[in-house]
Amino acid sequence: MSVYLGIDIGTSGTKTLAINDQGTILADADARYPLYHPKPLWSEQDPEDWWKATIRTVRAVMRKAKLKPADVRAIGLSGQMHGSVFLDRNQRVIRPAILWNDQRTAAECAEIEERVGGRRRLIQMVANPALTGFTAPKILWLRNHEPRHFERTVHILLPKDEVRRRLTGELATDVSDASGMLLLDVRRRQWSRSLLAKLELDPDLLPVCYESEDVTGQLTPKAAKLLGLTTNCLVVGGAGDCAANGVGTGVVKKGILSTSIGTSGIMFVHSDEVQIDPQGRLHTFCHAVRGKWHMMGVSLTGGGALQWFAQKLCPELKRRAYDVLNQEAAEIPPGSEGLFFLPYLAGERTPHADPHARGSFVGLTLKHGRGHLARAIMEGVAYAMRDSLEIIRELGVPVRQIRVSGGGSKSPLWRQIQADVFGKSAVTINAEEGPAYGVALLAAVGGGSFKNVQEACQATIEITSSTKVQRRARAVYDRAFPEYQQLYRSLKADFARIAELS
Repeated sequence: MSVYLGIDIGTSGTKTLAINDQGTILADADARYPLYHPKPLWSEQDPEDWWKATIRTVRAVMRKAKLKPADVRAIGLSGQMHGSVFLDRNQRVIRPAILWNDQRTAAECAEIEERVGGRRRLIQMVANPALTGFTAPKILWLRNHEPRHFERTVHILLPKDEVRRRLTGELATDVSDASGMLLLDVRRRQWSRSLLAKLELDPDLLPVCYESEDVTGQLTPKAAKLLGLTTNCLVVGGAGDCAANGVGTGVVKKGILSTSIGTSGIMFVHSDEVQIDPQGRLHTFCHAVRGKWHMMGVSLTGGGALQWFAQKLCPELKRRAYDVLNQEAAEIPPGSEGLFFLPYLAGERTPHADPHARGSFVGLTLKHGRGHLARAIMEGVAYAMRDSLEIIRELGVPVRQIRVSGGGSKSPLWRQIQADVFGKSAVTINAEEGPAYGVALLAAVGGGSFKNVQEACQATIEITSSTKVQRRARAVYDRAFPEYQQLYRSLKADFARIAELS
């Protein structure tokens, strides 16, 4: 029996799991680490925390599953996308990593568009507009604001690929994660030399780019000893967390869409061909399936909104917070009796690309209580994700089935809200581990247990439940959704002025 590990370096923590060559999960483990906000809307982490969490979770999984070092054939890596790890000539980290939800780079986004001749030209080159969360603006920000650090920078890696470097000594990435750097020619699945030239960036700053199931190296003796594995263990390309979640939920063929409510909210749909939103509202990235692509909408604050509410406004609930909030929210009728929540606590990406957007409760009255606020948060996140779904439908991308995953899928109420807001049954699957499971399957493909990604998903993933649409609730949400959309348009200019005050 061959065993495969999937390691997901997330924003709040790292998750590692082990599967056998039939895709059965043998054990999993989590380790959390802090997120730093040195200034409003800045978001950073220490890459050393990722490495320590990787060691801790791999060892825990090996112990729980009672595995021998030689049992593990290959490792797949997933991670939060867009983050920037800057390394010097000795491959030492220069400064804390700047993350996907950091909003400091608005000026650099404008600079990129100016250098290439406008937003439309940029979308033609790399399939996406310049957004504050992407990697390329972070590189320019370092050059503009921390020139001494930039002068020392010899290599730039994404979060999961910094862990890869520690595992194998190789500087490598995969096409799905690289797509989110805004430096990849997504059509040709290779670095865009023309864009790099216009930005005056040396191509040698970037790692070698692989397909997701390709083997990128083997464990070094040092890494093998730290993890309790062998140097025969392979490491495959892996994927950015969204594409990895797509594999982990079986979204590897046309007509299937997945939603994931974790820290952020993701709408993800498979595409056999390159399909690009000419307005740049949706992302078009390479999929973790060889020769395929995906379209994706991202709401920067998904489950993170309910986490914020529980931790900051309901600290007295402590460990019972989510159970209590779900129970109280379930007692409130659909529509929260006229209360809306705009979940823009970290700015917003899809469809607004607005770093100045702010979280807001609108419509509060003396009648509203904690349950109303909790339900309005869940509905607001679902509305934000419906913004992406409407664009997907507008572009003619077929959606026959919606698969829900992430923390939001574990709440029956939030599953029901998604079904009712999206107007389509929300199905769950047997594999609920998302990105970590997806890259474990990629490792199994790279290790030879499956012929390709599609075969791996077909053999391991099946539907376990379906939450059907409630007609009355759907009618309420269909009526309320345009009002939700109008609220952003009404407040957009106010958000910009508020941002200046902070």
